[in-house]
Amino acid sequence: MGTNTSPYIPNTEADRQAMLQAIGIASLEELFADIPAAARNPRLQLPAPRSEAELRRELEELAACNLTSPPSFLGGGAYRHFVPAVVRHLVGRSEFATAYTPYQPEISQGTLQGIFEFQSLVCQLLAMDVANAGMYDGASALAEACLMACRLTGRRRVIALDSASPRLLEVVRSYTQALEIRVETARTLPSTIAGDVACVVVQHPSFFGYLEDADGAARSAHAAGALLVMSVDPVSLGMLRPPGELGADIAVADGQALGGALSFGGPSVGLLACRQQYIRQLPGRLVGQTLDQDGRAGYVLTLQTREQHIRREHATSNICTNDSLVALAAAIHLAALGRQGLRRVAELCYHKAHYAAGRIAALPGYQLPLAGTFFKEFVVACPRPPREVNAILAERGIVGGLDVSDLSPNGMLLCVTELHRREEIDNLAAGLQAAGQRAARG
Repeated sequence: MGTNTSPYIPNTEADRQAMLQAIGIASLEELFADIPAAARNPRLQLPAPRSEAELRRELEELAACNLTSPPSFLGGGAYRHFVPAVVRHLVGRSEFATAYTPYQPEISQGTLQGIFEFQSLVCQLLAMDVANAGMYDGASALAEACLMACRLTGRRRVIALDSASPRLLEVVRSYTQALEIRVETARTLPSTIAGDVACVVVQHPSFFGYLEDADGAARSAHAAGALLVMSVDPVSLGMLRPPGELGADIAVADGQALGGALSFGGPSVGLLACRQQYIRQLPGRLVGQTLDQDGRAGYVLTLQTREQHIRREHATSNICTNDSLVALAAAIHLAALGRQGLRRVAELCYHKAHYAAGRIAALPGYQLPLAGTFFKEFVVACPRPPREVNAILAERGIVGGLDVSDLSPNGMLLCVTELHRREEIDNLAAGLQAAGQRAARG
C-alpha cells in the first residue's frame, strides 16, 4: 500500500478490546504469553553518554574495521555497474528528491515529464509499445505481469522455466496464492502447452546467466493461446535482441543496474512494458503527452491505479505509487550512455565474464557444469562447498560468488561486470586455486 496523506489515528481502547475478543483472548498480556517474560522487555546495556567528538571518533574506528569497496563477484539479481556522475548530480536536486505523486499536473510538469521520458526509454530498450511509470522492483513487475496475463486470457495457470530466479518466483507465488493461480516450473517447455495456461515465464539471461530459447518459448506459448512474459537484464540489451523482437507479449526488468547503487538491496524500480493491445490491463500508472490550449506540450496521468480502490476486485493492481526518483535515475543513466554506450558496457561485461570463466575452468577441481552461452554470470562447480571457498576468498579481501549448491552441486554463481579489472579477476582465480589446493590436502 502506498503512502497517503491521511492522519494517523491510533486504536482506541474499544478497538483493542474488539480485536482481542475477535481472536479469543482477554488481554494484551495473554497475546504475548508465548514470549518468555525475560525476553519481552530486555534491559539494554548501553554505555555511558559521550560527547559528539568522542562518539564520532568511536564510530570512525568501527567503520575502519569494515572492508570497504572490495572486489565483489556477487550477482544473482543485484549488480555493480558504473554510474556516471551526472546521474547522482541531477537526481540529488531538491525538486526531484521531494517529489511524490503528481496528481496536480499544473504544478508537476517536471516530474511528469521525467516519468514520460522514462517510459519512452523503457519502450525503446525493451522494443515494446507501451511502458508504465514503474513498479517497485523487478520481482513485483514480474508478478504483476503474470496477473496481467491471467486477466487478459481468463486463465489461472502460469508455467515458468525453472532456470528463472527462485526469488522472483517466490514473489510471483506470494502475489498469486490468494487468487488460486497455479504457478508451476518446468525444466523445458512441453511440445504442446495445455489450453489453461495463461502465460509462459522466461528469464533471459536466466538466473544462472545463460541465454534461453525465447523464440521457441514464444512459439509454444502462442500456439496454445498463452502469452510470453520475459524477465530480462536491461544491461544485456546493449548487445542482445530485446524481448519485443523475441515474441514477448509482456516484458519486465529490474532497473537497479541502470543508475542505481547496490545499497544493501534497494531501492530499485521495476520496468514493465507490453504490446499496445494490452494497455488497458497494464498495472500502475501511465503518463501521457498532450497539448494545452496554447498548443504547448504538457504531461498528464492518463491511466492510474490510485483511484482503483473504488473498483475493488476489478482493479488491475493495488500498486498506487512508484519509485519515481529511481526511475528518473534510470532515465538519466540511459540517456547519458546512449545506444553505443550501453552496447560498450554490455560487451565489456560479456568479454570479462568469459575471460574469468576461462581462467577458472582451467583450475584443477573446477568445472563449468552448464552448457550454452552466458552473458555476465556463470556457474562454477567447486571442489568444496562454496561457503568454504568464499571464506578463503574473504581472507584475501575478495567477496566471492553466490552459493547455489541447492540448485547445482557445489555450485557458485559468479558475476563479472565492466567494473572488474583484469588483476581482480586474476586474483579471484588465484584465490580459487588456493581453495582447491586446500581441498586436495584434505
